[in-house]
Amino acid sequence: MERGEILKHIILTGGGTAGHVTPNLALLPGLRDRGYRITYIGSYEGIERDLVTREGIEYIGISSGKLRRQLAMKNITDGFRVFRGLHQAKRIIRELQPDIVFSKGGFVTVPVIFAAKKYKVPIVIHESDLTPGLANKLSIPKADRICCNFEETLRYLPEERAMLTGLPIRETLLQGDAAEGRVLTGLQGKKPVLLIMGGSQGALNINKVIHRHLDVLSASFDIIHLCGRGKLRTDLTGMDGYVQYEYVNEELPHLLAVADVVISRAGANAIGELLALKKPHILIPLTKAASRGDQILNAAAFERAGFAYVLPEEQLTINSLQEALTHVTTHAGEYVEKMVAAGAGRAVDILLDLFDDLIVERTKGNAVPEA
Repeated sequence: MERGEILKHIILTGGGTAGHVTPNLALLPGLRDRGYRITYIGSYEGIERDLVTREGIEYIGISSGKLRRQLAMKNITDGFRVFRGLHQAKRIIRELQPDIVFSKGGFVTVPVIFAAKKYKVPIVIHESDLTPGLANKLSIPKADRICCNFEETLRYLPEERAMLTGLPIRETLLQGDAAEGRVLTGLQGKKPVLLIMGGSQGALNINKVIHRHLDVLSASFDIIHLCGRGKLRTDLTGMDGYVQYEYVNEELPHLLAVADVVISRAGANAIGELLALKKPHILIPLTKAASRGDQILNAAAFERAGFAYVLPEEQLTINSLQEALTHVTTHAGEYVEKMVAAGAGRAVDILLDLFDDLIVERTKGNAVPEA
């Protein structure tokens, strides 16, 4: 029987940040093509609800709390939320009887993984960062397969269940049109285009340097600046060669297509997309004071592979930024060559095949095969 002929049911889960949701969304076209019924379990009011329901996917919210390594009073109240979420997840799994569960991480996924394990549903989780986050650390013992984005991550995972898949990339992101990008931005194409992305919330320190030195930067580049919600500078609206947005969605593929160089944070999704698009880029990772340090590790891995120039935020000045831009534009061909050689972009097909294979093994009544 050919793949996709049997109606299968998958539960996708992941939440808390867009990075825990967009790889799930990248799987949707392929899952539909293969005949899957798709249900998404997320938190009641997390960012995942809007992103998923926009795609017309069945969405079920459960109670969710943040798990913390350190002692905190909120661990008590959030512990009750997690406990309630586990009971809700058990009921959902029992009623829906899915064929497989796929998790992209975030604290809302832990009750779903534990419930799926109780009812012997095959579980696949994916870790985008170089080292597993706390939610995935808790889920790894329950998973049949643990997929990852970096080869270095394999050393942190149980060898017999680990798989290097890369990051699922949205197909629409690969279909951007540079001409459409110029139409959207009104840029004339007389200078190289610099795209600055600070994440969905923007990046205050990066924004400050860009805004303070726009005259210097715009002498060499046309600039597209994704500032973050509530961070637009109205006094800069209409400035020649500078276009700013709070947040973009459908426009992003075209903005990436028109960009010659990208400045970005080093979240796993952002850098995975830059790799797939073969865009020369500068990474300014979040500091350890603002994160668990995962972006620093992600950026260092990309730098070692020859994909990116890394500029620590503590060293960010107009001079260091100009030096980085000069280096990346001068060596753009070398960066692109390394990214092309990496062969990124097959994660969606690898994961879809894995789902099918695990479901077939389950229907045969066999144990889940070794990776």
